[in-house]
Amino acid sequence: MPHDHDHARAAGLDQRARLAVALAITTAVLVAEVVGALWTGSLALLVDAAHMLTDAGGLALAVVAASLALRPASSRRTWGYRRAEVLAALAQAGVLLVVGVYVLVEAVRRLVTPPEVPSSLMVVFGVVGLVGNLAAMAVLAGQRGASLNVRAAFLEVANDALGSVAVIAAAIVIATTGWRQADPVAALVVGALILPRAVRLLREATSVLLESTPPGLDLDAVRHHLLGVEHVRGVHDLHASLIATGLPVISAHVEVDPGCFADGHAPRILDQLQECVATHFDVSVEHSTFQVEPVGHRTHEPPTHA
Repeated sequence: MPHDHDHARAAGLDQRARLAVALAITTAVLVAEVVGALWTGSLALLVDAAHMLTDAGGLALAVVAASLALRPASSRRTWGYRRAEVLAALAQAGVLLVVGVYVLVEAVRRLVTPPEVPSSLMVVFGVVGLVGNLAAMAVLAGQRGASLNVRAAFLEVANDALGSVAVIAAAIVIATTGWRQADPVAALVVGALILPRAVRLLREATSVLLESTPPGLDLDAVRHHLLGVEHVRGVHDLHASLIATGLPVISAHVEVDPGCFADGHAPRILDQLQECVATHFDVSVEHSTFQVEPVGHRTHEPPTHA
């Protein structure tokens, strides 16, 4: 157990370090794009800068959440601050939704009256943004599947890179054809990238907070497997949820033959139940709690134990 704890802490420190580096890169690019947007008057560049601002804020939240997740559990917070990553992801999703809606409204307005923008400067600042985003993606790539927190950050930076590509493409179109609507069209593309991601992130974070069954875990299949354990006669009050990324939990009341308590077989059944949920499914649940009880005990439980 100490070895597992040390490994988890090392992984957490690595995630925080990567997030901090990505935050530094994103902040530097943000400053460059704000200067570029003010200089050129480009909506696409301004929108990408606004996108970068939300991402910088999201990465800052992610760094704080990663730091909190390293704090140990206590008698008051038995899971520590592991769920801080989910709250950070929820906050990022909310900000992205607001930015996405603003982008779409402003872009439609500018389609009607597109302003003059210097395409050459747009290219320069677009390339600066793209290089910075690719660097941040490279930093986060190694841990993007380790937690919802890092995954959210990686997706934000990846979409920023696509936004920079849209800025560069708009600048090239304006320079070669003179079609000024390319700038708001690029802004619409960035907005279209923001909104679906924000909705998806909001749905995933909300699902965790509502303690929904972890994705990929079928409770009907779990119940079926548990009932297949020898001497198990019933399973009720079965619950599963996700505390944080990589930390699914499951609990249940399991009815067994009364004789199992007399012949000492009950502890062996408990081992089999825990092994079942840890090894038989795509989602390995290593933190399981089973109340092994004799058949008929359910009649003494409150009706809420369904």
